[in-house]
Amino acid sequence: MPLVTFIIPVRHQDNARDWSKLKANLSQTVASISNQTNGDWRGIIVANEGADLPDLPEKFSAVRVTFPPNDMHELGKGSKEDFLDAFRADKGRRVLSGMLAAADSRFFMIVDDDDFVSSRIVQYVSENRDANGWTIDNGYIWDDGGNFLLGHDDFSHLCGTSLIIRADLYELPQRFEDASLGWIKSMLGSHVRIAGILAQRGAPLTKLPFRGAVYRVAHGGSHSRAPSLMRQYFLNRGVLLKPRRLLRNFRKLRVLGGGYRREFFGGARSNPA
Repeated sequence: MPLVTFIIPVRHQDNARDWSKLKANLSQTVASISNQTNGDWRGIIVANEGADLPDLPEKFSAVRVTFPPNDMHELGKGSKEDFLDAFRADKGRRVLSGMLAAADSRFFMIVDDDDFVSSRIVQYVSENRDANGWTIDNGYIWDDGGNFLLGHDDFSHLCGTSLIIRADLYELPQRFEDASLGWIKSMLGSHVRIAGILAQRGAPLTKLPFRGAVYRVAHGGSHSRAPSLMRQYFLNRGVLLKPRRLLRNFRKLRVLGGGYRREFFGGARSNPA
């Protein structure tokens, strides 16, 4: 029974603007996860039949699904709420498929297919095996190919790669068919709802005590189309009119040096820059 299973849901290939870019980013995410200092983990990539995946290292496996493309995948094809609702359903179904293939895991962490995680996560979980789980409230934002990280202190509301949760708290069904769509969307398709749901049940998550993940922005295949960190946090008119906020953002900038590369990007040889 692995201590932590990392689940990476991958969109239908027809929903990818650039599959070769998605595949390259996914390889970097896999390298990041594979860099854990504690080996008590495994990784599962959930992708459609026929999707061309990169070569996977020993601890990774692929779960193939047959879900159709998400017709509402691009923001702008309907209302924002319709877009989010369709996204949660599509992502949640993929996550559930991965979790049911790893139902013996002690903890789950859902990782977006273009993000990065700290190499310290599994070791920390191993030292706190009876915890309910954690929210990654503090993380970093990284411009694709850039040389800086920006610390972000509300990370769990910004990025989907922000939850480590004990598996039994999900109350997974025995079979995929037994899961309601509402449950799939709230518990597995949304990263902002589950912490509140678990707190109401008396199983609150705690805050991971270190910066646990990196959110990649400003790349062509990004589903959220998040703007570059320079544009969002430094060249934004709202920020420029508030010098204190601008100064605060500058203080959270970090040069992407060797230590950060080793912790989040899998070391110097496999880093994405």
